[in-house]
Order: sequence, then C-alpha cells, then structure tokens
Amino acid sequence: MKLSLKLFVPLLAWATGSFAAQENWSQFRGPNGDGRSAAQGLPVEIGEERNVAWKVAVHGKAWSSPVVWGGQIWLTTATPDGRKLSVLCLDRWDGKVLRDQVLFEVENPQFCHDFNSYASPTPVIEEGRLYASFGSPGTACIDTATGKVLWEKRDLVCNHFRGAGSSPVVEGDLLLMNFDGSDFQFVIALDKRTGRQVWRTERSVDYKDLNASGKPTGEGDFRKAFGTPQVAVAGGVKMLLSSGAKAHYGYELATGRELWRFGHGNHSTSSRPLVAGGVGLFTSGYGKSQLHAIKLESRGELDDSALAWRVQRGVPIKPSLLMDGGLVFMLEDGGFAACVDGTNGEEIWRERVAGACSASPLLAGGRIYVCSEKGEVVVLAAAREFKKLSEAKMETGFLASPAVAGKGLLLRSRTHLYCFEEKP
Repeated sequence: MKLSLKLFVPLLAWATGSFAAQENWSQFRGPNGDGRSAAQGLPVEIGEERNVAWKVAVHGKAWSSPVVWGGQIWLTTATPDGRKLSVLCLDRWDGKVLRDQVLFEVENPQFCHDFNSYASPTPVIEEGRLYASFGSPGTACIDTATGKVLWEKRDLVCNHFRGAGSSPVVEGDLLLMNFDGSDFQFVIALDKRTGRQVWRTERSVDYKDLNASGKPTGEGDFRKAFGTPQVAVAGGVKMLLSSGAKAHYGYELATGRELWRFGHGNHSTSSRPLVAGGVGLFTSGYGKSQLHAIKLESRGELDDSALAWRVQRGVPIKPSLLMDGGLVFMLEDGGFAACVDGTNGEEIWRERVAGACSASPLLAGGRIYVCSEKGEVVVLAAAREFKKLSEAKMETGFLASPAVAGKGLLLRSRTHLYCFEEKP
C-alpha cells in the first residue's frame, strides 16, 4: 500500500516519539516555560495571505495561549460575560474543531476588567490529560481522548478584582498555581491525579503599609498579581519561583515552605520568571517596573545584596522575558524591545518595534516573534545587533502569547487562531 506524502507526515508525527516530543507545547511559554522553541523552519514572513496553513474563528473572549500535544491543540475560552467557561480541541493539521465543551457555568461571575478576559490563564497539557484553570471559578482535569472531566475544584476562594491571569504549572505529580486577589493571596499545590490539596502557603508580605509610590496597598490593585510561577533547582533544592504584589518568592517545591522573599514594592506583576544558572530573573510590575536578578541560593528576607544585577529602564510590566546565548531580551509594554547583557544587565540596544504589547514574545531559530495589541507581527534577530527581519499587520490584535506546533507558528488573535507554516 502506498501512502501519499500528505497522509504520511501526520502518521509519522504520531508514530515517532522524538518528533512528537519536539511538537509538544505543553504550557504557557512552552515546554520549559521560557518562551523558547527548538523548532527550526518557522516562517519569517507572515500575513493574512502569507504562509497561512489554516485560520479558524474562535468564539468568546479569551487571552489564553494554545497548548499542543501530538495532533491536538487545546484552547480555553469564555463568553464575554463570564457565565460559560469552555475548552476547545482543534486538529493540529487543519484546524478542524474536534471538541467544544463547556466546563463551568457561573451564575454570578466576578468583575473582570475589559482589558482582561474570563479565560486568560493558559492550560497545561500532558499525555492523556489537560489541566484547565479559570482561577477562582474553577479548575478541572480532562481526559484528552474522551473529554471526560476526571476531577474539578471550585473551592479556591479569591477575588480576582480585575480578572484572573495566572496559568497553572505541572511538576511531577503537582499542579501548582498562584492566587493573588484583593482579599486572599496564596500559592497552592494540588495532586494532579485527584485535585486534592497537597500544600497551601499564604503570601507573607505585609500589605498594610505603603508601596514604592507611597500609595496604600490595602485595597484592590495593590494586592493583585497575574504572574505564572516557574520551577527551578538551585543548590540542590527544587523550588517554585513566584511573583506576587510587593515581593518575589522562592518556595520549597515539596512542602511549600517559604525559602526566601525579596520585596519589590510594586503590584500586578504579570511576567513569568526566567532561570539562568543559579539566578532567577523577575520583573516587578506596575509602579516602576524593574528587572531583578536574584541569587537563588539566598535565604530569608532578602535585600539588594541578594541581587546579581538590576535593570531599571525599559522593563516590561506584562510581557515575559527571553534569554538566549547570554543575552536577555525584553519587550516593554509600549512596544520598545531591548537587549541586555545577561551577566551584568548592561543595555546593548533598545529600539521601538511595534505599538502597545501585552503578549510575551517567542524565540525560535535565532528569531524573536513580537505580536502587538493592534495586530502587528514583527520578527527580530535574537542577536547583539538590532535587526528587524520582517513585519506584518493582521486583521485584529493579539493579547495571547504565541505557541509552536512542529514547524507551525500558532498565533491567537482576538477572534481567530492562525497556523503559519513556510510553504515550499
């Protein structure tokens, strides 16, 4: 029997473990949570009529990113009023919707700022299971073959105030999440197999004094954070790196015990920490955002002596960082991109590349992909010298961060999911 090339490629993707592993984009910002992909051959030139493999309309309003496992792409979405919270499964090869399933119905949704959505946290996927969280309204584990809900948890109380934004993380048998609301602020670990609580740790910072701008922190935004935690190993200790309002934290992964805390004084931190050797890179959010390079072997309540270096100019509030070849790349919310030396934080270049940006950039094949809120897609060289490789303007803007499926670049706009692939 002869197989056509069109049929053979998808079959090979399913049958070859190493190929499938390269394709899996399992969580917010990819396999390692750092916005990097090992994929080679992603298209440099894209547009509404340029290298589009497929384009599918996605109902609802949601800023979560797609995740990929094998031949499936999963997304979360929500009705604009937050009353129905759903998951969708699409075929990786043609974008066909395979499953469109309401997970939670919410009678009285919390307030959500118009800039945010009721489905902003990105799910986590692994072999056979998807973990989808919408924050306090609910978290569920789904069988990816059948769509069956294996467990759900709806008792994690938190007033998100402006809406949820923190994505869940899986490490070993733990499902890890930040909850930083206007009323309660904590980090929690669930048993991913059952949804049972393994540990819960309250934020230890005092919210009753003033923040760095001299404003009271006891109300609303000044207790808020939207960031996703990151797992790191330093000094032989596996820890969870997590940013909250006013402070960055390191927790012992197995127990949730606080190992260290570094006060930064700002609020609504959103970007996910990066790890470079024994240093964690954290941004501090609204106020005067700074980049703190914290020595992860530090312990206790830290001061500036625990910093390897610091950047105080052009640091993003919402977009997460990238690191490659000893260089740290930043995309500031106003559309300026910058490159700093990863050993000392010294600025190498800084250029405006787009309009306002909230989505985190992607790095693949020595290129940085930037998506703006107005629909600009700009490709830069990930290098010590600034170089713009291409730019395009799409129909609608981007709040969701990019993802990768094999040699396909996945971009979720306000209305559609696109797959771009280099055409032969």
